[in-house]
Amino acid sequence: MPDTPHIVGDVMTVPAVAVGRDTRVKRIVRVMEERRVSAVPVVSGGGRVVGVVSEADLLPREEFRGREPTRFERIRRRSDLAKAAGTTAAELMSTPAVTVHPDVTLAQAARLMAVSHVKRLPVVDDEDRLRGVVSRGDLLKVFLRSDEDIEEEVRRTVVSYLFPTFAHAIHVTVRDGVVELRGPVHDTSLVWVAERLVGAMEGVVGVESRLSGEEAGPGGTRTAR
Repeated sequence: MPDTPHIVGDVMTVPAVAVGRDTRVKRIVRVMEERRVSAVPVVSGGGRVVGVVSEADLLPREEFRGREPTRFERIRRRSDLAKAAGTTAAELMSTPAVTVHPDVTLAQAARLMAVSHVKRLPVVDDEDRLRGVVSRGDLLKVFLRSDEDIEEEVRRTVVSYLFPTFAHAIHVTVRDGVVELRGPVHDTSLVWVAERLVGAMEGVVGVESRLSGEEAGPGGTRTAR
């Protein structure tokens, strides 16, 4: 069967940059700039993630600098006003932090980012201790797999598994992540299974299937979405 999907632990950045609860604003900004990141985890003395300071958490300081908030802002934006007056990570951070475990699949991590509207996730162990950070860019690394690597996996885990009798006669070609399957098969009812399995492989952006019955002509072409 197809290889196990990549997990967060495969692509996360280690070691992860973090700040303590008492870290001052200027130091936080300097760390973000030096590491070219948009957010940093805040950790306790035991290394547990207690929050995250992002660029969004720092913006209220700039927005309300030099002016008094309106009555509407005092009522509706209390949290932002508190952050505008904050001087340490503990006062600025968003909490609880949205975190992920190393054994979570990349698809699950991507969904969590989308639902939570964040660009980076601290990676923690079972005791919430920081182990790394995964970003949107890290999740896209799977699409950098070589065509040769994808072709090898398709042959080994799909073609040989579903069509052992005709494996030698099935041609697999991969170009820019698009997989083409061509050749005879003993059971055409398995063609859609092959298409689904190949389309779900990490790094595959499309599937063109021209598999046909032993006596039949070529089938249709389908593209994975």
